[in-house]
Amino acid sequence: MEKSLNINLVNDNLIQKKIKMRCCFLSSFINEIVELNENKVIELLKEKISNNEDPMVIMDDVKTAMAEIGKRFELKEYFLPDLIMSGEILRQIFEELGPKIKESGIEESMKGRVLLGTVAGDIHDIGKDVVKFMLETNGYEVLDLGVDVPSDVFVENIKEFKPKVIALSGFLTLAFDSMKESIQKIKDAGLRESVKIMIGGGTVDERIVDYVGADAYGESAVDAVNLVKKWIEV
Repeated sequence: MEKSLNINLVNDNLIQKKIKMRCCFLSSFINEIVELNENKVIELLKEKISNNEDPMVIMDDVKTAMAEIGKRFELKEYFLPDLIMSGEILRQIFEELGPKIKESGIEESMKGRVLLGTVAGDIHDIGKDVVKFMLETNGYEVLDLGVDVPSDVFVENIKEFKPKVIALSGFLTLAFDSMKESIQKIKDAGLRESVKIMIGGGTVDERIVDYVGADAYGESAVDAVNLVKKWIEV
């Protein structure tokens, strides 16, 4: 028992050393985002805006911070509540920085389009919102249809928005049938071959992927970003 505790302490110390080493190479603004220091992030952001710093350079810093947060999540240094907190910080950053980006007349070219929504019968949106923030931060254009989205609405928006990836979210087990129905409607409309479909939320696994007819599933927002990168950036 004592040996096991010592091993755990050593592992914890190694993780903390790795975090400190990575943070040494990050700017103050990036580091405050990574450490999820909400008030300090907004304070530094307002300073940058008042100093007329290039908004796209600021966005590059935000992307660097989110990449580090994603790394921490993958290494199990951060967990879902941390991702949710990072999403809230991102929302505030976008609110402050969005008008400045528009004023500058420089819009970053998007890497590709993703259509996102929680399927019919389910109103959970926390995981979906985190996925949206992570995708947008990584340069993807995301159309979020919200929650309790009927299958026909997905079909209509595929035709209009022309995404390369569809992300279906659902926390409740009853959402699986809604996912299956949505994908079947997409097939019936002749649109299935033009898109990749990922699912996520709750107890989704490979069995559910096969059941609903999706291409893959993601256990986290980081997985979602990695799948989109794999499918779009080829």
